[in-house]
Amino acid sequence: MIDEKLIERINYLANKKKTSGLTKEETIEQQELRKEYLQLFKEGFKQQLSAYKVEDKKE
Repeated sequence: MIDEKLIERINYLANKKKTSGLTKEETIEQQELRKEYLQLFKEGFKQQLSAYKVEDKKE
């Protein structure tokens, strides 16, 4: 599950990048947070897909 604090921090850094720019450390943090977010998203999506069962009505 994706933590709300993770999303808030990603959004904060995105807004700061648009307005005043990011430091080198913040840019690295932003990249790492995005990687973490994508990993969690993919895991959750795979879990959702594994819950579905496809049936072929022609058989």
